[in-house]
Amino acid sequence: MSVDAVVVGSGPNGLAAAVTLARAGLAVEVFEAHDTIGGGLRTEALFDSDVVHDICSAVHPMAVAAPFFREFDLPARGVELRRSDAAYAHPLPDGPAAVAYRDLARTCERLGRDGPRWRRLMEPLTAHSEDFVRLILQGPTALGRVGPRVLLALGTRVLAHGTPRAPGQFTDEPARALLTGVAAHAIGPLPSIASGTVAMLLGHLAHTSGWPLPRGGSARIAQALADDLIAHGGTLYTGIRVDDLRDLPPARIVLLDISPKEVIRIAGHALPAGYARRLRRFRYGPGAAKADFLLSEPVPWADPDTAAAATVHLGGTQQEMFHQETRTARGSATGEPFVLLVDPTVADPTRARPGKRPLWAYAHVPNGSTEDPLPLIRARIERYAPGFTDTVVAERATSAAAMEQYNPNYVGGDIGAGAMTLGQSLFRPTIQRDPYRTPLPGVYLCSASTPPGPSVHGMSGYLAARSALRREAGVREFPALAP
Repeated sequence: MSVDAVVVGSGPNGLAAAVTLARAGLAVEVFEAHDTIGGGLRTEALFDSDVVHDICSAVHPMAVAAPFFREFDLPARGVELRRSDAAYAHPLPDGPAAVAYRDLARTCERLGRDGPRWRRLMEPLTAHSEDFVRLILQGPTALGRVGPRVLLALGTRVLAHGTPRAPGQFTDEPARALLTGVAAHAIGPLPSIASGTVAMLLGHLAHTSGWPLPRGGSARIAQALADDLIAHGGTLYTGIRVDDLRDLPPARIVLLDISPKEVIRIAGHALPAGYARRLRRFRYGPGAAKADFLLSEPVPWADPDTAAAATVHLGGTQQEMFHQETRTARGSATGEPFVLLVDPTVADPTRARPGKRPLWAYAHVPNGSTEDPLPLIRARIERYAPGFTDTVVAERATSAAAMEQYNPNYVGGDIGAGAMTLGQSLFRPTIQRDPYRTPLPGVYLCSASTPPGPSVHGMSGYLAARSALRREAGVREFPALAP
């Protein structure tokens, strides 16, 4: 039996694509290999039935800032987005932690003599936040809407903080480390143009819409998308692994929320040799190795102000992070990796129970690493929170290699679905006018391996679906997404 459209993969991009197609009036079917939907938006009880952990993504700045989610409006659909007092914190080996509060003035005051520089960096971005987000997430198509001043403001800041000029932009270590910890979300060499762009995007959102967590876990976002899809006639199938495009129901449109490696696996027999060769050249970045913990009490941070943030960057000084991230990107383990920690209870106290608190952290490691990350991550946390190990009731490790086994889109543990090099930031997964379209009739790519890249923003799926609607269904007026 044929349908109008088929989507392979139910990550945030696959679901965003499916919602867009279904709202345009198409009959849509989604096929998911896992037993539950969501991709990077899954939430599960790992150690205790009363306490849930986010399996991959936990903190979602894009859930309120990205154009797709702004229109989709998660809060209006019952998804409560909770924010901690500070968006993120960065403990330092000597001296107090650097803290990015939602209140820009408070952040600047804590940064001392670098406070005025931080204000000059962030104020133009926060004043035109919607334009900056649109420019970064939609690229050249947004130029006609944002104007040259916005482009100039973003470009000058990226060049200052994403090149070897970065160390000279602040006087003292707290401000240097605070921004570099955000840049490290690019998971690649530091500094770089890609990391500078990430720092500007996520850094300024800390002082606008914040870095929220969905009350009850990330799966609430996936469920809201699925509910809307079903309400508009779509169908979801779980536990079905697609091994060959020919196994899918006949459809005018097929969208693949999968990595280029997976595209080759299921469609290599049909792809033109040149296009398949370009997909095989797609480069993957460093891996993420994850540790999940169940704690008996809050993390005993040496600087109690760190506890104001649900997200904590553990990377040391700016120079230490430059060294760690660059070596890791080159395939060499450092022994002291950058660690990103999320303590969801800080923003959402409902996640905890008496004597039981969820916590997760991941370390940046070489792609494909099989090393057990628990000793590395525990040591990094202990450095800034002496006595942390004594609070651990239960723990679980997932190596970078095991991350790919769990989700094939994370090749070698690359949760960014592709190295964030300058070339691959501009052209993902290959250089072509429409990055979502493949040479196969009606087949499109919509994973984070396409523009604008990683993060839970839904934009890759949304933009791929719009491209497919234009070309395959002749749609020019795109459907509204609001509830």
